[in-house]
Amino acid sequence: MGETGSASDGKLSGQFFDAAIGLLRRVRDEEADSVSAAGELLADTVASGGRLFAFGAGHSSLAAQDLVYRAGGLALMNLLTVPGVVGVDVMPATLGSALERVDGLASAVLNCSPLRAGDALVIISLSGRNALPVEMALTARSLGVKVIGVTSVAYTTATKPRHSSGTFLKDHCDVVLDSKIAPGDAELSLDTIPAPFAPASTVVTSALLQAVMATAAGALAERGIEPPLLRSGNVDGGLEWNERVFEEYGDRIFYRQ
Repeated sequence: MGETGSASDGKLSGQFFDAAIGLLRRVRDEEADSVSAAGELLADTVASGGRLFAFGAGHSSLAAQDLVYRAGGLALMNLLTVPGVVGVDVMPATLGSALERVDGLASAVLNCSPLRAGDALVIISLSGRNALPVEMALTARSLGVKVIGVTSVAYTTATKPRHSSGTFLKDHCDVVLDSKIAPGDAELSLDTIPAPFAPASTVVTSALLQAVMATAAGALAERGIEPPLLRSGNVDGGLEWNERVFEEYGDRIFYRQ
């Protein structure tokens, strides 16, 4: 929790922007090496014929979905879905939170998914403590899949893990990106409001991952490989560009099937 104030000062919106900007500066400066490593890992995967996947549960799925079928993004990024946990459209919404704590679900999903050795999987979990992201990372790596974890490392000292191994997501990743979000994911507080408010994890996590995508595209270009990027379908020539990319990389794109 970063900021305090009073409702009458009319500056809560500015305080939130300041808190979010402060977090973005921290991840820019403190996670630069990890962002570079994650981008290179994705570039290695693309160059070697591998496929790219992203997963997040609940609100963490927002950052995962932002990578898929995205103008300016890598066309090869696919959403790995777990029924009932991707997004908050499941009813009741609390079911998704409950499923994150179920042992065995991640293994069942991965065993039925197209993931294979040589692929890369981005797993997004703010707390990194629930059974689903931990088990997903463990199982994916056992299959020969490289794992990039996006989480808040601060949770590992402020909470207890919920997976039977007693570990967190960060303990089972090839690269870890730390979002620096404080436990509880709320940047503001007021004496007149009993709970902290104004979460910033989506803003920061999405920015971190777009920085990784940019790094991956640059790394591919440096190797003489044209990055398989999508263009907006709302600019002239965008649809034709995308159809060419879909045709060339169709065997590694699953969101069109």
